[in-house]
Amino acid sequence: MEVKRHPFQGVWNILRFNRHFYLGACALLFVLVGSRFFIGWSGGLFYVVLTALLYGIFAPLLVSAYVYDLSGFYRLEWLREMKLADAEGKMAVNIHAGFDETSFIMAEMMPKTAWQVFDFYDPKRHTEQAIVRARKVSAVYPNTRAISSTEIPLEDASVDYLFFVFSLHEIRQHDEKVQCLKECRRILKPGGKIILVEHMRDFPNFLAFSIGFMHFFSHKTWKKAFLEAGFTSIYEKKFTPFVSIFTAP
Repeated sequence: MEVKRHPFQGVWNILRFNRHFYLGACALLFVLVGSRFFIGWSGGLFYVVLTALLYGIFAPLLVSAYVYDLSGFYRLEWLREMKLADAEGKMAVNIHAGFDETSFIMAEMMPKTAWQVFDFYDPKRHTEQAIVRARKVSAVYPNTRAISSTEIPLEDASVDYLFFVFSLHEIRQHDEKVQCLKECRRILKPGGKIILVEHMRDFPNFLAFSIGFMHFFSHKTWKKAFLEAGFTSIYEKKFTPFVSIFTAP
């Protein structure tokens, strides 16, 4: 199955999956503008508040358009640059949290490699409305299996490449992240790689998403989780100022 992304699909996804936030923001904007007729705003305070509100609404959309739609992320040139061997006998695993935008594309890029896709979404733990809505429209890769985040049903040392693309941050508890990464280390072959793509809890993402950047984790947190899971090193490469691609052998 060929999955073709539509123009500005990333921005459209942000809007429809987080429509409760944007509807609330628009209502707040309407109230703010209307309040000028009833409240004597002092000096330029009204324009300061208005600017802050407009920034909070549009900055995430502009950055999302840049990262997901204009940067070429979903052309996977960043993956091509890793020069992962695509050959018979190789096995790759893609693990997501209920919204899968990459499995078909990666499998098309590496057609000789055997692919297995897992979904660790747990409705009791992952209750955010954005995830619930995303699951309803997500493409489902053939034979995708639902799993626990701490138990991957594969044999020891059986996987060459393991991917988490904008998904592992949905595991909010540190101990659960560590257990998940321990399972990843167990199933990776000697010399295998785990590839993790995430936004960071850092200054560029604060500028982009304001308080929403708290949904992400810092480089220090990810490094700590990997080391506690038994990985000896973790390498970070930036893809745009807003996204980090981690690899660990």
